[in-house]
Amino acid sequence: MNTLRGPASLLASTRAELLRLGRWPALWAVLGVGMAVDILFGYVFDYVGFRNGGGSAMNEGMPPEQLLQDLLPVGVPENTLAGTPMFGAPLLLILGALAIGGGYGWGTWKTVFTQASSRASACGGTLTALGAVVVAQVAATFTVNFGIATLVAGVESQPLRWPPTAEVASAFGATLLMYVMWAAAGVLVGVLTRSPALGVGLGLVWSLAVENLLRGVANVWEPVEAVSNVLPGTAAGSLAGALGARTFADEGVPGVLAILDGGPATLLLAGYTVVFAVAAALLLTRRDLA
Repeated sequence: MNTLRGPASLLASTRAELLRLGRWPALWAVLGVGMAVDILFGYVFDYVGFRNGGGSAMNEGMPPEQLLQDLLPVGVPENTLAGTPMFGAPLLLILGALAIGGGYGWGTWKTVFTQASSRASACGGTLTALGAVVVAQVAATFTVNFGIATLVAGVESQPLRWPPTAEVASAFGATLLMYVMWAAAGVLVGVLTRSPALGVGLGLVWSLAVENLLRGVANVWEPVEAVSNVLPGTAAGSLAGALGARTFADEGVPGVLAILDGGPATLLLAGYTVVFAVAAALLLTRRDLA
C-alpha cells in the first residue's frame, strides 16, 4: 500500500497517469485525428478553394482575397477558434470518456485504488494529467496552424502580418476553455456509464445531435429556447463567435454561434467545467466499483 499523503500523493498519481496516457495508443489516435481535422478543414480545403478561384465547402461564395487572408498568420486566431466548437468538441469528449471509462472496463480502477493512498489522489491525478494533455494539444494546434499559415504566406508571396498578442492570447484561452469543458464532460459521461464505448456513444449523440436539434426547434417553444441558449455547445459556439470566428449564418463553420455574448459564454463554460469535474470526482471516489 502506498503511504504517500496529500500533495505528494497527487503528484505521484499525476506522474503515473501521464506515463499511462503517453503510452496509450488511443490517446495519440484521438489527438492525431484532431490535428488532421484542424489542418484539413482549417487550411487544406480552403487553400484548394482559393487556388480554384472560389470558397471551400465551408466558405462557399467567399471572395478569394478574403479566403487568402484567413489562411495567413494574421487569421490564425479566428481560424483556430472556428473549428473548435464543431470538430474539437466531439474529440475531446471522446478522450475524456475513454480516459476514465476504460478503467471500469479493464478493471484497473480497483487496482489503482488499492495502490494509491486515496481515491481522491488517484482521481485528481487523472484529471490533472488529462488537463495537461489538453493544454499540450491546444499549444500544438496553434503552433502547427502558425507554421502552415507562414508557409501559405511564403508560397503566395504575401507579407507576414502577425495578429496582436492579446488576440492570440484570447483565442488560445478560449480554445483551451472549450477543450477542457468538453474533456470534463467526457469524464463525467465515462464515470456515469462505467463503459468507454457507451460513454463515447452517448457523448457524441449529445454533442453532435441533441444540442443541434434543440436549437433547431427553439423557435417553436419558448422553454426549449431558454434551455438551448445555456447548453454547453451553445456557450462554446457563442464564445468562438464573440471572439471573431464567422458564424454559420454568415457562411462560417457549423457550430459557431452568435447567441450569447463573450462574458456570459465564458462564465457558462467555466461553470460547466467545474460542475462536470466535481460531479465526476464525487462519483468516482464515493461510488462502489463493483
